[in-house]
Amino acid sequence: MATVCLPGASSSPARVRFSRRLAAAPAPPSQARIRCAAIEDQTSFLEFSCSPKGMKNLACGMLAAWAITTASPVVAASQRLPPLSTEPDRCERAFVGNTIGQANGVYDKPLDLRFCDYTNDKSHLKGKSLSAALMSDAKFDGADMTEVVMSKAYAVGASFKGVDFSNAVLDRVNFEKANLKGAVFKNTVLSGSTFNDAQLEDANFEDTIIGYIDLQKLCTNNSISAEGRAELGCK
Repeated sequence: MATVCLPGASSSPARVRFSRRLAAAPAPPSQARIRCAAIEDQTSFLEFSCSPKGMKNLACGMLAAWAITTASPVVAASQRLPPLSTEPDRCERAFVGNTIGQANGVYDKPLDLRFCDYTNDKSHLKGKSLSAALMSDAKFDGADMTEVVMSKAYAVGASFKGVDFSNAVLDRVNFEKANLKGAVFKNTVLSGSTFNDAQLEDANFEDTIIGYIDLQKLCTNNSISAEGRAELGCK
């Protein structure tokens, strides 16, 4: 008999452990037992069984594949950010940018800008590619970031007060808890980006490019001014 166990709901993401061992006697040697359980919660699981011959059956195989792929996001959810870079010039790397795989956030090494201060920078960031950059807790207040490419950047808790993002590509950026007061998103691509608990008072959304579903999520942010909501078309 083959048994597949899926972790039950828990308050925090759980890592998944896979093991394969022979079933205890008196099960025939040809029968295998497969288990997958959450380390933090092994009490809740989904179970199905297939005979060795039945494993060749399409329906049984599809169910096994579904069980494994369903568990995969739990592993992904437990991933953490890499340690802070120790390179002495890591903040200056923003002035060069990341030129490998711009749209997909592919890079030769992480662009780590965490805790860097670019306040009122008017010349070094404009038009740069900062794809997949780690920007959490960095300061960009008053900077000129027109035409930048920040696809898949991680900007949780960063400060962008008064930043000009005109004509920039900010798709799939995580702006959770970021300070974006007075930021200008004129003709800016925001598709796939998230703004959970972000501060968006007085932000300019004129001609912003954003998908319908993403727009509905953005409109739930109560910090957006009445003018900004009108520019976005929030209902």
